[in-house]
Amino acid sequence: MDIMKPAKPTAAVKPRRVAKVPSHQAIIRAVASSTAIETGKSVREIESSLLGKQPKPRKVALAH
Repeated sequence: MDIMKPAKPTAAVKPRRVAKVPSHQAIIRAVASSTAIETGKSVREIESSLLGKQPKPRKVALAH
């Protein structure tokens, strides 16, 4: 009897990379540049107004 050889892979398998989460600053920059294109204002002006705003509270527990 002949011994079977293991099958050769048809293509080199590359390990998958984990997607990077954009930083808070990158999101602010993207929103500011998009808004600047739509409104005609400068990116820096919109970016500074976005950074100056206080974040809204995410969840507020109501009284029973």
